[in-house]
Amino acid sequence: MKKNIILIGYMGSGKSAVGRRIASVNSMEYIDLDDYIEKKEGRSVTEIFKVKGEIYFRKCETAYLIELLDNKNNLLLSLGGGTPCFGNNINVINNLKNGISIYLKTSIVELSKRLFTERSKRPLIAHTKDNGELSEFIAKHIFERSTYYNQANYTVITDGRAIVEISDEIINLENSIN
Repeated sequence: MKKNIILIGYMGSGKSAVGRRIASVNSMEYIDLDDYIEKKEGRSVTEIFKVKGEIYFRKCETAYLIELLDNKNNLLLSLGGGTPCFGNNINVINNLKNGISIYLKTSIVELSKRLFTERSKRPLIAHTKDNGELSEFIAKHIFERSTYYNQANYTVITDGRAIVEISDEIINLENSIN
């Protein structure tokens, strides 16, 4: 049985791009948890937040996280940036018998560069007016979330690295522990 790989990290850290590549190379099923929630709930994450509120969303997030991890093998699961930080999610992730969690660690400077042009598509940072404000917001968030992110089984630094290079490091890591 192949292990599940769970990617955690801040938005813009490369979870989706790296996850898709690893899943493709390793013949794994790829699921983005936010996309899964949207399919199951029949509305976008933004709509869920607006209509039902964050508490409802976080309850769904935990339920669907557990559903996927309990029922799937050979899965590459990319989590939302906040997923590990709510409820008991980090313990659910790290108590898997058939999986490993990997934190894609990216600097505030790099995240600001990656996210600045797409902030209108990301409700959490859409309000930021310039790179300074965005960097400050990210720094505050990373500070709050790093306790959870740092509990991942492994950490991979992504700054200045191509998707292929990051993916290959994770594939090699996964092969060395299987």
